[in-house]
Amino acid sequence: MTSIRRRILALVLSLLLLGTALISLFNYLDSSHEVEEVYDAQLANTARLLQGVMHMPLPSAERSELYAAFNSALGQAGQHKAGHPYESKLAFQIWGPAGEVLVRTASAPQLDEPPRQAGFADIDLGPHQWRGFLLIDEQQGVRIWIGERDDVRQELVASIVRHTLLPNLIGSIVLAALIWWAIGWGLQPLRNMAAVIRARHADSLEPLQLQPLPAELEPMQAALNRLLAQIDQVLERERRFIADAAHEMRTPLAVLRVHVQNAIQAGDEEQRNESLGFLIGGIDRATRVVNQLLTMARVEPTLAKGNWPIIDLQALTRETLAELTPWVLKQGLELSLEVAEGDYHLAADAGSIGIALQNLLTNAANFSPAHGQLRVRLSADAEKLCLSVEDQGPGIAAQELERVFERFYSRDNSQGAGLGLAIVEMIASRLGGRIHLSNLLQGGLQASLELPRHPPA
Repeated sequence: MTSIRRRILALVLSLLLLGTALISLFNYLDSSHEVEEVYDAQLANTARLLQGVMHMPLPSAERSELYAAFNSALGQAGQHKAGHPYESKLAFQIWGPAGEVLVRTASAPQLDEPPRQAGFADIDLGPHQWRGFLLIDEQQGVRIWIGERDDVRQELVASIVRHTLLPNLIGSIVLAALIWWAIGWGLQPLRNMAAVIRARHADSLEPLQLQPLPAELEPMQAALNRLLAQIDQVLERERRFIADAAHEMRTPLAVLRVHVQNAIQAGDEEQRNESLGFLIGGIDRATRVVNQLLTMARVEPTLAKGNWPIIDLQALTRETLAELTPWVLKQGLELSLEVAEGDYHLAADAGSIGIALQNLLTNAANFSPAHGQLRVRLSADAEKLCLSVEDQGPGIAAQELERVFERFYSRDNSQGAGLGLAIVEMIASRLGGRIHLSNLLQGGLQASLELPRHPPA
């Protein structure tokens, strides 16, 4: 069942019918008990009344006439229009001291002998069961038995239950219709929200602002707005990637085409080799640009997820340097690591920090003189950790210290893509830290990446 309205209605009606059934069962049992009590009291009262009649001071002849009159009158029970059909279902019988029948209604069951035990008792005779009350008069030596057919009581109980269940059944049907309407009215804000979403243009990613909005739908609206914002961020990253790729690749591709044409039109082998050399250099630069763009496109979604695990920055730095050491040595440079005492555990993305360290080392190596030295330093305090890379290059002019973080700005390096420091800055920002460049007094540049132990949400 996919309809919320039907699910709620089915649950409510099921509970309602279950409750009605339990109440009806209780009413049936309680009505049965009360009817039994009332009828039993009536039987006992009738027996006392007959006992009073039997105590009337009459001569024996007149008493016989009284018994005959009783039998004649009671034999006509249920035969008069002014009577009641239940008259024939009520009976009494009186036995004398010797066990002879003194008075007996025509509807009374055939008893072989009078009951011996005084009080109430059930008697099963033929097709009917009787509920009887026996009163023993020790003074006159008579036994008075008043009986009633059990189906009379059951008919009354069934009538009471029927008159109780029928209104409940009709009321349940009416209540189901009212509940159906009430649920529909309650779900109207949800339908309104669905209509607003359906009416929006496919390119519209503005947050939903539905007012007034029930408290139950506010989390849904907030979740939808958060999802729209995330989609907008994804699309923005894609647009930026496409724009960056188009911006940066247009010129290199045009230059490559020129080099190819020059190689084709070269007049001798020397010119052709020169053009091919330029072509290889242009291809290498385009490859670096593409790799950096792909790195940026891969890192941004990863950093946007948050909820990073706890990592060991010292162990991560050693692993990254071990991978880069052969390349650094091939460049004719030396690489060293200095680690201060401290705890280097923090919540961050290990892959992104590894990319940042690789870019910082690559930049430092590109601007270091031959046989220069690259130093990587680690330090930590209670709030943050600092990873710095130092080189022995010419440094950066003060007016360019901020500009080098711009995308595709490559300072004095025709082979650079201009994205290395931009990627490092993006990683630092997403991790809640910052990247800082400063010129060293003894010459060279220091790039310091500061990261908090617990980045803000």
